[in-house]
This record gives sequence, structure tokens and C-alpha cells, in this order.
Amino acid sequence: MQKRTAGIAATAVAVVVAAVALPLFQPWRLVTDRVVDEALPGAVPISTTSSSTTPPTVSVAPEQPTRPTTQHPKVLLTGKLITHEHRTSGTVAVLALPDGSRILRIENLDTSDGPDLKVWLSDAKVVTGRAGWHVFDDGKYRSLGSLKGNHGNQNYAVPHDLKLDSFRSVAIWCDRFNVSFGAATLT
Repeated sequence: MQKRTAGIAATAVAVVVAAVALPLFQPWRLVTDRVVDEALPGAVPISTTSSSTTPPTVSVAPEQPTRPTTQHPKVLLTGKLITHEHRTSGTVAVLALPDGSRILRIENLDTSDGPDLKVWLSDAKVVTGRAGWHVFDDGKYRSLGSLKGNHGNQNYAVPHDLKLDSFRSVAIWCDRFNVSFGAATLT
């Protein structure tokens, strides 16, 4: 009878621990990926899907002169992501778009999926190794939103009122555990 009571108690404790730990740690995120491939705003996607083996041609009526009307974004700041808590790589850039808005563009991102990941601009200096894992919430920071995916290319709006000279780093921040997955110095 005593073994049965101990077994029931152990099972009850295991269920309670699982009920708390699974939503908190979300261990399945270690084996899941979210891939995002957003185009650069203003870029015109070109479709190359065709059943024809002949290359596409573009015809312009002679009375309509061709002139480039597409303005390209201006690069304001750039950086390369380094690894902190989880292996992270890719590049970041703050771009001024022709319409006057600004975006943070992350390209070729490769990091782990995790619970409650955010993209932060921060005034913190990027420090390599374990010493850099927790510095981004010590000073001034601004969340640009939740990380859209842990792989690929993605864009985040930079608010008009944000003064870029105050923010010189980007962090992929796990808000659940207050730790940086990876970060880049903006120069």
C-alpha cells in the first residue's frame, strides 16, 4: 500500500512539473524552425516560373522612353550577428526607404527557435561570449516586435521618433529568460 501511495504521489508531482515546465521552457522549439523570406520593401518580385523554355523578353513601345524610376533604400547602419546563448549568424542593416520610413532588415538569419523572441535596438555594447548574454536590458532599448522567424530574411519598422544615434546594437532577445540569442554592433 505504501509503494502504491508513493507511486501515485510521484506521478502527481511529475504531472505538475510537466504542466509548469512545458509551457515555460517549450522544449519542442529546439527542433522546430520558422522560415521567413520577406522581400526588401519597394523591391519588385520577379517571377521565373514558366512552362516555356524560351527566356522572357520585355517590350517597350518606342514612344515611351525607358528611365529608371525606382529609388533604392539608403543604408544607414550595418552589422553582423554574433552568437550568444544560441548559435546565431546573419547580417543586419538599418535602411532609409524612399518614402522616408526606416526599417531594420535582417538577412540570412540562422538561429534557434525559442519562446518569446524579440528584436531589440539597444544602447548596450555588444560583448562576445557569456558576458554579453544579459547586457541588452541593462540600459535603453526599444523592441521592434516579435522575431518573425528564426531563419531567413525579414523587415522590422523603425519608429519615426527613434533617434538612431542612441541605439548602436541589435539583439535577438528572449524575453522569457532575459537572454540574448545573438547580437550585432551597428556601425
